[in-house]
Amino acid sequence: MFVVSPSNHFSHVLRHHWAPGAAPGPWGSSRVAWCVTRSSNQASAVNPINNVLSAADPQTFDSTRQVRTNNVINALATGVEVRALSFDSLRGITECLLDMNQEVVKVILDCKKDIRKNKDLFELVEEYFKNSLTTLEFCTALEKCLKSARDSQLLIHVALQQFEKDDHGVEGHFRKRKHRYTKTLEELKSFKNAGDPFTEDFFVILQSIYKQQMLMLEKLQSKKHKLDKKLKRIRSWRKVSSIIFTATLAAVLICSVVAAAVAAPPVAAALAAAVSIPIGWMGKWIDSLLKKCKNDVKGQKEVINCLSVGTCVTIKDLDNIRVSVDKLETEIESLLRSADFGADEGRVKLAVREIKKKMVVFTKNIDELEAQADKCSRDIRRDRNVILQRIIKHPNRQ
Repeated sequence: MFVVSPSNHFSHVLRHHWAPGAAPGPWGSSRVAWCVTRSSNQASAVNPINNVLSAADPQTFDSTRQVRTNNVINALATGVEVRALSFDSLRGITECLLDMNQEVVKVILDCKKDIRKNKDLFELVEEYFKNSLTTLEFCTALEKCLKSARDSQLLIHVALQQFEKDDHGVEGHFRKRKHRYTKTLEELKSFKNAGDPFTEDFFVILQSIYKQQMLMLEKLQSKKHKLDKKLKRIRSWRKVSSIIFTATLAAVLICSVVAAAVAAPPVAAALAAAVSIPIGWMGKWIDSLLKKCKNDVKGQKEVINCLSVGTCVTIKDLDNIRVSVDKLETEIESLLRSADFGADEGRVKLAVREIKKKMVVFTKNIDELEAQADKCSRDIRRDRNVILQRIIKHPNRQ
């Protein structure tokens, strides 16, 4: 048995500051006085931090912590009254303080871990920029195909002009009919030899890029869902601030009682006077930490939203491009079929008449596809700039 002989002053401090309904003193408020006069049979073995994180109820933690603190101080008070403080009591005090400290540290470290956890976000950003570069390369390939389509358009235009010359030429009536449209046929043959500007590889690349963008959108939606859940947890952690306050208060009170019991009454008075300083600072620090954590997650959501918008715009542009390419592809095949005819004068005139009708739609489709390719390229560059600015505004906090 470890014997301590406290003075009458210390016994008076215990009776004054821990009595039911006592007025607030230097040791804390009347709420603290209430907590140390609770019955010891209300202790609970349930982990209060887990209760709070699941139920988000700081009052539950507060009540449990008050009971635990009450049990320790009641044991101390009993030892003081009989002028004896056992090693079992000291061991119980140590276990209580360690338990509270581990629970509080767990909450704080969880917060810091989330503040630093931006690796997944920046991997998504890197993947987005990689995909956007691939899409820009596709837009460049599309422009080359459109240039070939423009060349084919020019060949058809030359063939139509030649047909007008052959059909209304001054020397036309002197020619034999089978040689009348020879030059027209030569120009149309050049168009046929140019072939389809959209190769099989082009459509393979288009399909591959489209799948990449869809996969990227799925990843962004998954990340956004995780960030939404994290924001909900942060709201619960704000409630945990009151838990940390209560745990800190209980620890200081217990340490003060132990120091006073083992050392001397002046030590108890000095510790009691300093209680209010760390408690207030701890509460503000935790609140500031949670605020930074919340702002960090919101910043990540802003970046994810920018990535999602950019990806959706790109997917929409690719959809429009794919539809326009299919339409243009159909017109080219139709023109090639129309140009594939014999040298008979009647067939030539019929084919040219069909080509003239289709040329209007063909030209319109090329114009639309060029505009869509240009829009896709501009949208990607704009979205890349927006995301870069967002990242600069929201750097990775380490």
